[in-house]
Amino acid sequence: MTTTGIFTPEALLEHWQGHRRVTRRMILAFPEDKLFSYSIGGMRPFSDLVLEFIGMAEPGIDGIATGNWSMVNDLPHHAKNNLPKTKKELLERWDNITEKINKSWQKIPAKRFNEMDKAFGQWEGPVYSFIIYWIDNEIHHRGQAYVYLRSLGIEPPAFYDRS
Repeated sequence: MTTTGIFTPEALLEHWQGHRRVTRRMILAFPEDKLFSYSIGGMRPFSDLVLEFIGMAEPGIDGIATGNWSMVNDLPHHAKNNLPKTKKELLERWDNITEKINKSWQKIPAKRFNEMDKAFGQWEGPVYSFIIYWIDNEIHHRGQAYVYLRSLGIEPPAFYDRS
């Protein structure tokens, strides 16, 4: 029996980058003085959530492209290494990683997405499942940011506009 996927690697990348574009607009919508400090009910500030997305995407794309994975405790958001301290720095880091994802993606053979691997020395599964998890995690935490922005009286970007 032959099976066909419902996503091409290019379609998966576009889906992921579409969500990243929404998240970037969320970062832009936050007032600088709230991005790194505002919290409701003990949840982390949005900057911490963005750093988590960055902390998985940047070393994650390297792991997918090369098969060499950072260990989970070495991820930037866990190790607290070289973290942006301003909105400008956060956006620059975001944009650099977006470019890195696009460049690295071109080097990944299509068969790699179905290969089994162990991301960050901790999670086993097919490579595509790691990307789906990163997208799901970003959507989940971005939902928190929608609540934050609304509580600040700011209309958040449309979640469905991934252009």
